[in-house]
Amino acid sequence: MNQAATFDYGQAFSRNIGWVTRAEQEKLRSSRVAIAGLGGVGGAHLLTLCRLGISRFNIADFDEFGVHNMNRQVGAFMSTVGRPKAQVLADMARDINPEVDIRLFPEGVTESNVADFLHDVNVYVDGIDFFALPARRMLFRVCDQLGIPSLTAAPLGMGVSLMYFKPGGVSFEQYFRVEGRAENEQYARFIAGLSPAMLQRDYLVEPTAVNFQERRGPSTMMSCDLCAGVMGVSVLKVVLGRGKLRAAPWAMQFDAFHQRIKFTWRPFGNANPIQQLMLLLIRPLLEGRAKPG
Repeated sequence: MNQAATFDYGQAFSRNIGWVTRAEQEKLRSSRVAIAGLGGVGGAHLLTLCRLGISRFNIADFDEFGVHNMNRQVGAFMSTVGRPKAQVLADMARDINPEVDIRLFPEGVTESNVADFLHDVNVYVDGIDFFALPARRMLFRVCDQLGIPSLTAAPLGMGVSLMYFKPGGVSFEQYFRVEGRAENEQYARFIAGLSPAMLQRDYLVEPTAVNFQERRGPSTMMSCDLCAGVMGVSVLKVVLGRGKLRAAPWAMQFDAFHQRIKFTWRPFGNANPIQQLMLLLIRPLLEGRAKPG
């Protein structure tokens, strides 16, 4: 850091004023956001929200950066390969705002620490890996129990799908309905629920890149950036109580490749007849019995 430079919160985030009032900026400053998962979308969420002026975070990730993260993760550099994601992203956030208060959970979020992770939190932001459904379900369940607004922005192809679970509204479990299902069926239901419009489906040009048995799939930085932008605005709206934000069973998907945006409404979530038809299309893809397109 330039030793001659001094940090001043008001100056650092003065260009936010106009889109938010000074009083609203102070409210953002004093709000606490929890982010689980600091990879593709989670790291971008943290830095976006930090530049918005939010100054209190609880962040969790047990993983380290690898070379395979370079295409999409904001904390991935050759200099950070092998370093813990939580520590790298915390350092990056502090380099933006030296006053930021960050509580680190380098072991990830578990049943034993989830209460501490969500303590004093105004909003929960989901950044967990797609395949970590048990941890995701636990976090959304506890948020529902504690009345904490929770948001997920899924990177799909070259776009984003946003879902908002409002306290007292439709819960994660009521929408996705994965309880008691086999693992592949849980993945199918998660995909169907996140992406009812499936705008990204027809431009997957290398189907073999998707392998659920090996727990891998393709991703893009463009999608992660879109997720961070949409998430930043959504957190702002929740924290400040400004503007309408459609909660589940609504979902919003924007696809930059097709330049299309679509809002979907699915009462009863994956029990909705339209979703049942969607699941009939998705299940063969997960089992390797069909090709996208």
